Amino acid sequence: MLAGPAPELPRKLGLLDAIGVVIGIMIGSGIFLVPNVVAQNLPSATAILAVWTAAGCLSILGALAYAELGAMMPATGGQYVYLREAYGPMWAFLCGWAFLIVVQSGSMATLAAAFSIYLGHFVTLETWQARLAGVLLIAVLTAINYRGVVGGARVQNLFMFLKVGGLLILIAAAFLAPSPGAASPPPEVDWSHFGVAMIACLWTYKGWQTLSFVVGEVENPERNVPLALTLGVGAVMAIYLLANIAYLYAMPVGEIAGTPRVGAAVAERSMGSYGASFISLAILISITGATNGGVMANPRLYFAQASDGLLFAALAKVHPRFRTPHVALLASGAWSSILVLSGSYQKLFSYVIFTAWIFYGMTVAGVIVLRRRRPSAPRPYRMWGYPWTAAIFIAVSAWFVVNTMVTTPGPSVAGLLLVTAGLPAYGFWNRRRARRPLGRPVG
Repeated sequence: MLAGPAPELPRKLGLLDAIGVVIGIMIGSGIFLVPNVVAQNLPSATAILAVWTAAGCLSILGALAYAELGAMMPATGGQYVYLREAYGPMWAFLCGWAFLIVVQSGSMATLAAAFSIYLGHFVTLETWQARLAGVLLIAVLTAINYRGVVGGARVQNLFMFLKVGGLLILIAAAFLAPSPGAASPPPEVDWSHFGVAMIACLWTYKGWQTLSFVVGEVENPERNVPLALTLGVGAVMAIYLLANIAYLYAMPVGEIAGTPRVGAAVAERSMGSYGASFISLAILISITGATNGGVMANPRLYFAQASDGLLFAALAKVHPRFRTPHVALLASGAWSSILVLSGSYQKLFSYVIFTAWIFYGMTVAGVIVLRRRRPSAPRPYRMWGYPWTAAIFIAVSAWFVVNTMVTTPGPSVAGLLLVTAGLPAYGFWNRRRARRPLGRPVG
């Protein structure tokens, strides 16, 4: 059965809801763990704060590009649509293929598994029980989002405020506790180590681009999408810098480098016996919010792809009562749950996640392509600092991909093979789809 014209999803997400998606997905468990990796590579507080600032600024540059594209083409599916309009359906399909098979689904499986780990602080779980807990988390959040985007947004906003509140409590407690007063050594920047730390920070900042998937349901997208991206990423950057300053106040750099769970160590030092429970609860809240954001946003990309006739037509269906892409929601939740139960997501995820940066770089380059190809298209928001800001993001994305391929060639090749395996799938779906223009006119 060939897909018909893409159905409409109602615009019910306000500015706060869009900000909730950005912040809620970006802040997961990374800020509690990644500072250890950064401190292992950068021996001074100045260099540590510099790399977190650099990664945040880069994320803001990417957000500015997505803001221009989102305001220009406020369609459901976001990044898929931008790639389709800039480069054609094949590249858009490969992005959707990689995100469906591993990138976004594997990310949700990873979050669900981490949820089970930290739930183990409060309840003893066998291996099968831990996996079941992860599946139940995905199932409950899928059920909430199935019944309407407004309900999913309310959950997202609630957990956004809870996770930000928890981080601010941890930061305040760290500053109120006695400082060891150990002096930080002078900055000595080894650029190869700075690069490793930068990669770690970029993993922690990831998630802002997911807002593009739900742009088609954001009210007044020409205004709210740029605002949500810039305010959301800016707020996360400020919180991350505050958290790292608090960590550095509470612990010397060398001790942070030797402490795998920095957030937990700071909580135990500043809150005593309640610290471990507090940080476990904070991380559970943070993971739940990030998972809900994925459950809400990811199916919209598959919905857009199916609307173009490049996936099963059922994935483009809209629930007659709840006005959600209900089949895509169920399929996304089911596949992520299968990855959780199989335990295979970790290897697959590590193989292919770096390829997401190929598509991020291509999407930002799409701003340049579309400025030249469609110069008269309405652009309610234009990327600040263009073309230099776009060029910086593209260059860093290229460095990120090349560096990953050089340092981990085996998994990188496996990841690229997994993505290029989508070419035969594209050929299959391309032959099946109806002879009609792709999607709806946008922009």
